[in-house]
Amino acid sequence: MREISSSIVFEIKPGETVPMKVTRSTRLAVAGGPVWVTRSNDTEDYWLEPGHTLRLRSGERLWLSAESNAAANVAFSVPGRCDQRVAGWLGRIGERFAMYLRRDGWRTV
Repeated sequence: MREISSSIVFEIKPGETVPMKVTRSTRLAVAGGPVWVTRSNDTEDYWLEPGHTLRLRSGERLWLSAESNAAANVAFSVPGRCDQRVAGWLGRIGERFAMYLRRDGWRTV
């Protein structure tokens, strides 16, 4: 079983099933052919066409297979620490701005 802990791109051949374990929260993007995704702790299966993405949780297991005559390319993107810090900073700024608006009588809709 392959472990995903960083950004990586690889190809799944037609009819091949690839087991994976996600060690960090990441996003799966599909190119080439469609991919069938089965996730641990999820009753749903996912059929991802090229261009579709799926957010993955840390610690979950995946089973991926290419479901056409064409190979599928899958890309796993792990946000960098800088991205997480910027997202946290922007979230705090947004919270402060929202508190300022509420204090002055403004309400969100």
